[in-house]
Amino acid sequence: MKQFGVILRFELGNYLKNKVFVGVTVFLVLALGVLLFFPRIAGLFKDGGDETAEAEDRPVMLLDVSDADEDTLLDAFSAAFPDYEVRAGDAADIEAQIADGTAECAFALEGLGSYTYYVEDLSLYDMNTDIADQVLGQMYRLGAMTAGGLTPEQAADILSFQPEYTVETLGADQGQNFFYTYIMIFALYMVILLYGQMVANSVATEKSSRAMELLITSAKPVSMMFGKVIAACLAGLFQLVCVFGAALLFYRLNRAAWGDNPLMGALFDMPPALLGYMLLYFVLGFFLYAFLFGAVGSTATKLEDINTSVMPIMLVFIAGFMVVVFAMSSGTVNSTVMKVCSYVPFTSPMAMFTRIAMSTVSWVEIALSALILAASVFGVGVLAARIYRVGVLLYGASPKLRDILRSLRRA
Repeated sequence: MKQFGVILRFELGNYLKNKVFVGVTVFLVLALGVLLFFPRIAGLFKDGGDETAEAEDRPVMLLDVSDADEDTLLDAFSAAFPDYEVRAGDAADIEAQIADGTAECAFALEGLGSYTYYVEDLSLYDMNTDIADQVLGQMYRLGAMTAGGLTPEQAADILSFQPEYTVETLGADQGQNFFYTYIMIFALYMVILLYGQMVANSVATEKSSRAMELLITSAKPVSMMFGKVIAACLAGLFQLVCVFGAALLFYRLNRAAWGDNPLMGALFDMPPALLGYMLLYFVLGFFLYAFLFGAVGSTATKLEDINTSVMPIMLVFIAGFMVVVFAMSSGTVNSTVMKVCSYVPFTSPMAMFTRIAMSTVSWVEIALSALILAASVFGVGVLAARIYRVGVLLYGASPKLRDILRSLRRA
């Protein structure tokens, strides 16, 4: 136990003193600070003429009307396109004004039922024609109703009718939970891969430099591996706490400046229970993969062999991540594939956490998934310790799986 404590303190100290580790952590905290303080910083540069300046900065939209109802159409398009300055235009010079940048886009109307839309480069997210369809369709129906004997007020009341409704969500709101779930899943993905790879590199570096031959004479290999894995887990957890804690603190300090921004609210109004589940699955998932990385790293003779050796582990982990991301994007977090992945130890840290965040999962399923994962961590840890004890003494060509199994039987 004393050997384990010494190795743990030494490895953890190496992480906390590492300039790259400290630099990345400080950079992420500062970047989040700049981002979350931006509304307050931007407010320092505002003056009384902002509204006028914003109005002048709006892009120009030209509207060419072939009938006499030009004023009504201009008012309707101005209301429908508040981000544009809608002006009357002439079909003869619409293309020239768009080409020289005077106007961004234009509509040439041939009555309410037909128009031509002019734009220099049609953006993938250009929704102007959809909005114009709604405006012209509304005006066409209004005209048809008034021609049929209704007053303009009666026709407007009919067209503007909206049913009242309330939504009672009995489970999870996927739209509200999507953003912070994705960020947490991505953070788990990055930390597990990054620190798992660092564990493998650390073991391979000591072995390739022959330092391992001196270390194993004064410390048990099992204590060395567990010290490295737990130190890496604590370092990754420390970095996550710093980044997420700083983000939450900065948002709380600037909540009033962000106002009722729905995206920021969706990101930071996280249930405390969800943070607890994230911590649980992060720790268990990290140990599972870190043990595997440490065992594989002990079998590599040269540092250059690490990337090839850990490739199967990384492919399994990346495949699990892609399954989870596709399920989140399609809204099928309770599909058969996701339910199976929730109980497979190599994918459950991300799959089950996603299901908990974006759907309703019974406590029995959560407990069963956590127990399977914890048991797998214990089993993989025991196996990895045996592989580590044998692997650190194997030099020469990278041993094959049958060579490792043969050495384990002999041990």
